[in-house]
Amino acid sequence: MSINSAMLAGVSGLVANSSSMAAISDNIANLNTTAYKRSQVNFANIVTSQAVKGRYSAGGVQGVTRQYIAQQGLIQSAASSTDLAISGDGFFVVTEKAAGLTNADTRVFTRSGSFSPDADGYLKNDSGFYLQGWPVKDDGTFDTDPSDLTRLQPINVKNLGSAVKATSNVVVTANLNAQGTLSPDLGTYAPTAGNSMADYANDPTTGTAPDFEIEMNVVDSQGGTHRLTIGLIRKDPTTNPNEWYAEVYGDPSEVNASPSGQIAAGTLAFTGDGALDLANSDLFGSLGASPTITLDASGGTAPNWADTLGIKAQTISLNLDQLTQYNSASAVKSVNPDGATVGNVVGVEVDENGYVSAIFDNSEVRQIAKVAIATFRNPDGLQSVSGNSYRSTIQSGEYTIQEPGVAGAGKISPSTLEASTVDLSSEFTGLITTQKAYSACSKIITTADQMLDELINIRR
Repeated sequence: MSINSAMLAGVSGLVANSSSMAAISDNIANLNTTAYKRSQVNFANIVTSQAVKGRYSAGGVQGVTRQYIAQQGLIQSAASSTDLAISGDGFFVVTEKAAGLTNADTRVFTRSGSFSPDADGYLKNDSGFYLQGWPVKDDGTFDTDPSDLTRLQPINVKNLGSAVKATSNVVVTANLNAQGTLSPDLGTYAPTAGNSMADYANDPTTGTAPDFEIEMNVVDSQGGTHRLTIGLIRKDPTTNPNEWYAEVYGDPSEVNASPSGQIAAGTLAFTGDGALDLANSDLFGSLGASPTITLDASGGTAPNWADTLGIKAQTISLNLDQLTQYNSASAVKSVNPDGATVGNVVGVEVDENGYVSAIFDNSEVRQIAKVAIATFRNPDGLQSVSGNSYRSTIQSGEYTIQEPGVAGAGKISPSTLEASTVDLSSEFTGLITTQKAYSACSKIITTADQMLDELINIRR
């Protein structure tokens, strides 16, 4: 009967609008939820077959829920360096636990990047999910296999120990006086035992005093600091203009070499305009050799670090581009080594390419992990789960793990958070129209009820 179908159509309208009201309520409640994606109930009519020509049977309406997961929210500034947003497509890969992950453990996906270290140092968001990434390998690289989710591990930013960086480069800025007074011991100087500048540095009663010294502090593989010196004596300008005798030496108790901790000895030459002439300098080996000194490991071949130190071999490049010979007083302007003594973690930063770096109090910065981004063919087909996260479905397609900014994956936006995609004015408008539609559907039911009453009362 048409009246019955009208009543059932009214009931379907009540159900559909109730679902719409629930979706709107969820949206409004999550207005300030980080990276929340709004949902909407769309309506589709139901058509029933018309059994009798000229008579109409109402089919009603059904609600179809649609998620706007692919829609990106506004990227907003945040205070924490571990608050992350994705600028573009993709999702963070997260897990429910931090340690002991197996292949059977569930991995879910989210854009909620409000991460902060927990008590054990693992990055966890406000929903309790742990951020996954590729850990750095011993050689400083990352194994970013896009097909293997199990290569990802929870990112820990605290349990990193201390950091040491051995000196590998020293930049020297200094001037040698082109017209300085010649050493009174110039005629007896020799870089060999008993007459060297290294001998004099160890015992001023022996050896030859340098005209000028350039001192530099270097850090070894264990974070210890050692002083190395470049000693210089100007050669006789009547026979060797623009040339200096030079030695590199350290404390004999720290450097095993003869004579008296001498690492290198030779000549430094300068051009007529005062610039260093490496092509005619042999301090570092043959003429034109790169300005590099090498100390073998403790217990190795001299010159080497003292056996008692127990440290690794070390090669140090000396940048002498700013070493000049001008007609002014000899002076050291700066000596800048790049090493770092023992330091502890004081901060964490993440760049747009997903590299997570630990900042140590010795100014050392080390990459410790790389954030992974999961992409889907149809993000709107993902299944929502609690904690503002999603699981893959047949409709969404299989995930693909990418590096940030690669193959369509968005880049990481550090110190920011993605806002909810809820538009409050639109939701309030929908609230009003849904309420009116619900009232109208209830009116259908009361009207159909009155018509049925009339029908029943015919027999009276």
